[in-house]
Amino acid sequence: MSNQNLRRDEAAVRSSLISIGDYDVSVDLTQAEDPTVAGFGTRSVIRFSAARPGEETFLDFIGAEVLTVNLNGTELDPAAVVDDARIRLPNLLAANEVTVTATALYSRSGEGMHRFVDPADGKTYLYTQYEPADARRVFANFEQPDLKAPFTFHVTAPSGWEVASNGVQLSCTPVAEQPVAQATAAGNAPSAQPESSQWDFAPTLPISTYITTILAGPYFKAQQSWRHERFDLEVPLAAYCRASIAGSFDAAEIFDITKAGLTYFNELFDYPYPFGKYDQAFVPEYNLGAMENPGLVTFTDNYVFTSRATDTQHQLRANTIMHEMAHMWFGDLVTMFWWDDLWLKESFADFMGTLAVSEVTGWRDKSWVLFANRRKAWAYVQDQLPSTHPIVADIRDLEAAKQNFDGITYAKGASVLKQLVAYVGFEAFTAGSRQYFRDHEFGNTSLTDLLGALSTASGRDLRDWSAQWLETSGISTLTARVQADDGVLSAVTIVQDAVDPVTGEERPRPHLLKLGLYNFDADGQLVRTSSVPLDVTGPATEVTALIGQPRPALLLLNDEDLSYAKVRLDPASLTTVLAALNKVTDPMARTLCWSVLWNAARDAVLPAAEYIRAVRRFAADEPDVGVLASLLDNARFAVQRYCPAAERDDVRQELLTAVVDGLHTAEPASDQQLVWARSLAALGADTQEAVPMITALLNGEARTGSAAVKGLTANSELRWSLWLALAATGYATEAQLDAELAQENSSSARAGHLRAVAARPFSAVKTNVWRAAVQETKLSNALLSAAVEGFMQAPTQLLTPYLEPYFGMIADVWAERSIELSSRIVRGLYPAAQDLAGDPLQHPVVVRTDRWLTAHEHAPAALRRIIVEQRDHLLRALAAQAAGHNRRTP
Repeated sequence: MSNQNLRRDEAAVRSSLISIGDYDVSVDLTQAEDPTVAGFGTRSVIRFSAARPGEETFLDFIGAEVLTVNLNGTELDPAAVVDDARIRLPNLLAANEVTVTATALYSRSGEGMHRFVDPADGKTYLYTQYEPADARRVFANFEQPDLKAPFTFHVTAPSGWEVASNGVQLSCTPVAEQPVAQATAAGNAPSAQPESSQWDFAPTLPISTYITTILAGPYFKAQQSWRHERFDLEVPLAAYCRASIAGSFDAAEIFDITKAGLTYFNELFDYPYPFGKYDQAFVPEYNLGAMENPGLVTFTDNYVFTSRATDTQHQLRANTIMHEMAHMWFGDLVTMFWWDDLWLKESFADFMGTLAVSEVTGWRDKSWVLFANRRKAWAYVQDQLPSTHPIVADIRDLEAAKQNFDGITYAKGASVLKQLVAYVGFEAFTAGSRQYFRDHEFGNTSLTDLLGALSTASGRDLRDWSAQWLETSGISTLTARVQADDGVLSAVTIVQDAVDPVTGEERPRPHLLKLGLYNFDADGQLVRTSSVPLDVTGPATEVTALIGQPRPALLLLNDEDLSYAKVRLDPASLTTVLAALNKVTDPMARTLCWSVLWNAARDAVLPAAEYIRAVRRFAADEPDVGVLASLLDNARFAVQRYCPAAERDDVRQELLTAVVDGLHTAEPASDQQLVWARSLAALGADTQEAVPMITALLNGEARTGSAAVKGLTANSELRWSLWLALAATGYATEAQLDAELAQENSSSARAGHLRAVAARPFSAVKTNVWRAAVQETKLSNALLSAAVEGFMQAPTQLLTPYLEPYFGMIADVWAERSIELSSRIVRGLYPAAQDLAGDPLQHPVVVRTDRWLTAHEHAPAALRRIIVEQRDHLLRALAAQAAGHNRRTP
């Protein structure tokens, strides 16, 4: 597959040569329900101009076979012009028309045209997913974001299906035979499909190939509409899901959030939603949370809650809905030229999605707490890896672009935008955004275009700010150094450590933030008694305003979470937090304190056992269910990876006791109770101590030990988590797991079953799973992940025999599988769970990793990035274990 990985310089040459007039694309899906038919017919008619007639360019297509290529009325021999993923177009005219007919392939990887057969009822569902460059798996095109054009789609499919695309449906006409030649990789002959229809869709406005889309299948469809009086705008709304889960589809809540978001963004941007309709489809086995295809946004159907969901899960869905809606302006209306500026859409959507939830939904301030708790934590992890990069990244090719959908581009970018808004003011930020949309509508932009608009609106030259925040790598660490005499502050200095890990240079950033002073009130609660705004610049900033004030119980840097930085507390403040974190009344301040502790544990500054002890003591008092879930997940991870092996069992048992206590004391049928139950299931996969409790819950006894757990119902999702725990500890047979699956043969149950079967701690089981995941190609994307997750749920000694096979297979897997599937295998099967044995750098897995990296110096950069990141995660865990051996609590 030598030329699938389009380079940035190749794309630049192509865009300098051609401009696209429009596309007319037809696909024939009439045989999709036949599992023996591997492919579908596709035809692209593309009109484009060439700036330099006589030169040549190429189309992109990845499929089974190119059947015909007609350029300007001349039939070209496919054997002569097709080279792997490219179709060469020679001797261009000033104005050109090319028609390509081909056979594309259905996908099971979530890339291109994904085909899914629902085990619940046997129905077939199709949808497309393209970002960054998989539209070429469905139709021939010029696959790069700056070659925007109008698209007209025609889809032939079984007559009883729902079919949708970006544009408004114009007609649906029964057809007696296929309008597009149908052939497959296996050479199946075309056949008439009398019970099929052709759907014709209106042309889109100019958009990029990666946000075009097709949905087809027997989907359930709900409909409403939204109106904006000032813009005289009426937008039809639709929401789709599979028929088998329609009973759980809360379309009313989805529509309410959608309408609130459309009202908010239309008014905030003062630019009416331009794409006609607003459909949202919840689809199976989706690789992403969602994708911002204008007119037809696609989401994972994990957002259709077939099992009981917490309020935080509903909030996360709302955030995703708002995130994708913000893309209609940041990304779809105005698009980056190339993937270097991916942040121009993803960072803004991440920020705007959180902002919209905080402004126009009932979650309000919880939105920014969730952002600090989840998204920012992701950014902190990503920004400390060797693969960290500036927000404005250097993306040389499509493989690098695929790997760049990471915590830097999304969450760090959004965090920095929050700092930018604090820096220029929200009104200036809004005015600059509005001008940006007007100046560049339906066009492409880069960093300088947005900075220019914001600089004009704010009156601030943002070039230095950009150089410091967007064009550097790494994370600043801010530490408060405090001197006090007899309880009175005599000196407070904010020290900034900001080494750019890429250049090795000290690059301190400007931080506009707040320093919060917290003291105990008469009721023993820790409350903010004052707040000092600060401009932190350079390596050290003196806080003269605090000199002479009483020393607070807690001095909290970056109070209200305005900036992006890791925070280290002064010793007295750390002592307060470790003793009384549950007394902090402000939800954001409490979340920031938890973040301080977790970052310290990850950095081996605070022993993991101390973090886990804080979770044991204070988690039960945490009212925010999303924060509670994160605390319990972090604590379990800390036990697994950061605790020294010698103390791991004792610490795990202490955590398990706290989880059981939390399950008992939580309000019956509450979200908190469900989170404690999920944590019990997760911990139960690591220890046999939980087996009796888990067995009782599965048997419907709703008991843990001798105490009753009132109000808890173990629905499907929780049951499969409990079964996974029993399977991983060897207390579930395959026959028992099969019997559970027989009660509910849904897609989620099928994944849960495979995960549990793969988790059973027996050599023969691991051999079979390894073969299915690595050597065979039958598993879909979702089932592959389930198999890998189950395989890795095992004692280290059971996985040690796979160390050499892992390093022996990863280069071949990368070469033979799609980047989506190969990434899941390479990342998921890395032997990351290891125990400290002397110098971390001499650990056998680290040594073997280094040997592979040296021997594969010229391996694809995206593959090397995964291995380097996994190595770093392992070294961090070993360092934390060493800290647990060598240090006492500070």
